[in-house]
Amino acid sequence: MIQITLPDGSQRAFPGPVTVAEVAASIGAGLAKAALAGKVNGTVVDTSFSIAADSTLAILTAKDDEGLEVIRHSTAHLLAYAVKELFPDAQVTIGPVIENGFFYDFSYKRPFTPDDLSAIEKKMTALANLDEPVVRRVLPRDEAVAYFKSLGEHYKAEIIDSIPSNEDVSLYREGKFEDLCRGPHVPSTGKLKHFKLMKLAGAYWRGDHKNEMLQRVYGTAWASKEALQQYLTMLEEAEKRDHRKLGRELDLFHIDDHAPGLVFWHPKGWTLWQGVEQYMRQVYRENGYQEVKGPQIIDKGLWEKTGHWDKYRENMFITESEKREYALKPMNCPGHILIFKQGIKSYRDLPLRYGEFGNCHRNEPSGGLHGIMRVRGFTQDDGHIFCTEDQILQECVNYTALLQKVYTDFGFKNIIYKVATRPEKRIGSDESWDKAEHALMESLRASGCEFVISPGDGAFYGPKIEYTLKDAIGRQWQCGTMQVDFFMTERLDAEYVGEDGARHRPVMLHRAIVGSLERFIGILIEESAGALPAWLAPVQIAVLNITDAQADYARSVAEMLINKGLRVNLDLRNEKITYKIREHSMQKLPYLVVVGDKEMAAGAVAVRARGGQDLGAMSLDAFVQKVLGDVASKSSV
Repeated sequence: MIQITLPDGSQRAFPGPVTVAEVAASIGAGLAKAALAGKVNGTVVDTSFSIAADSTLAILTAKDDEGLEVIRHSTAHLLAYAVKELFPDAQVTIGPVIENGFFYDFSYKRPFTPDDLSAIEKKMTALANLDEPVVRRVLPRDEAVAYFKSLGEHYKAEIIDSIPSNEDVSLYREGKFEDLCRGPHVPSTGKLKHFKLMKLAGAYWRGDHKNEMLQRVYGTAWASKEALQQYLTMLEEAEKRDHRKLGRELDLFHIDDHAPGLVFWHPKGWTLWQGVEQYMRQVYRENGYQEVKGPQIIDKGLWEKTGHWDKYRENMFITESEKREYALKPMNCPGHILIFKQGIKSYRDLPLRYGEFGNCHRNEPSGGLHGIMRVRGFTQDDGHIFCTEDQILQECVNYTALLQKVYTDFGFKNIIYKVATRPEKRIGSDESWDKAEHALMESLRASGCEFVISPGDGAFYGPKIEYTLKDAIGRQWQCGTMQVDFFMTERLDAEYVGEDGARHRPVMLHRAIVGSLERFIGILIEESAGALPAWLAPVQIAVLNITDAQADYARSVAEMLINKGLRVNLDLRNEKITYKIREHSMQKLPYLVVVGDKEMAAGAVAVRARGGQDLGAMSLDAFVQKVLGDVASKSSV
């Protein structure tokens, strides 16, 4: 008998080998119909997979994340099937799952067009409606190479030819189309109902610019019509909020071909930057951080000691002077250790918290650059805490509470917490790892935070917490981190004198709250759709006169507001007031102040809040107190 243990702990016995589909059918017809795949002893498999020994089994449906991934993988194959039906001369290459969807690369004699994309999607729907079974078979490698060559699929043959000759390969067939794939896949094409092709792009074969440029078709697939529509609506909203578009419209920054991956900040954009930086600088001061500053260029010898030269060199900008090699720093950690090592440190000095707005450079591929979200030069609100092992827990508790306050001040209340634990290849004792992981998890529990475990996703030198923001339209942005490191202080020989008079290695906690300031500002712009809260808005108030008769009064109003520390734009142009109101409203300013003869006579102002809200006339003092209150409270206005 074969015992199958289900997720709820119940067991089912079968007289001999049994497929995932058969187990599902034994539980109920509804589950059998919904089953997309199975998870046998932790491995996702086809529903046709035969279980020949006692095993654990979870039946995966569209409700499961892994089931959704199977849908997307299978929809990529459906896309290739449709392309081959419509364009028989096209050659298929690869089609992996990506976040929220999939893509497939094709070689074809002419570029695909938007009309082609529409026709392909229509054909995919027709093929899915045929509900053809998806069948797996296995061939020896050389036989598979010959098979795909006979079909004229030379890219597939090349992929298989790179597999060791003693290995077999799996193929999946649906109708007339058969593709190389490890799987798993849905049992039939009828399971694929809610998809959409999104866009076309170019991609070099195997990512090498020396190879042929292929055509990449992107698509998305979901478990339900509602989920698909929700995603498409989110994309429409995201396009409106695109920080690159808003950066141009609001005159905040630009990216120039003369400095790819680097940002040119305009006056208003730099004002926004300073608002974020000065806020974080105050956070440092109020929470026991000492601000430091390290050099931009450091000799390669330091990066060799830390291991970055071997593992990260291709992402570093290298320079030379007087026959010595240097690198622009890609991170700030080693520099902070060198600062720590200056002078003898005692256990009484710990925890020692350093913070730096450190400029870093990383040689990101040009294809990965994205506005100010993904750049080659960026500034981190980087902090490192040197402490004893006994201090890890409390430092992590304090940090999580601090991070929550900062995110709340910036308007983010929905935070996702993940603890990435020890990888298989790691350094240090299990005892140290136990202590570090326990401290991270306990710090989240002490803060009342629910969290998920990401097994094996920690760095080789220590585990970490990842703090992810969820924005107004449901997107997730991983920003903050807290990482426990027993490794780098040893490599760079950092020590402190313990209470016993002996020398000990400090633990190094790597932490960042907003991470890259460039990326975080991009997130803020998209979260607010450019309508930044009053405390961050580059221009908080525009003062507008109706006619030249109120020019002097408008100047005096603007001067008073500026003297109160507010950021003001005085507009005395000889234009209609409706024109000026409309123009400044498009700049998404928190407040517009209009002064005419009536306001001038009363020593008052007429106030419009963002969104066209008419707040009416109020005294200048009352208006000043309102705005200062909004700024102090970090109101979303």
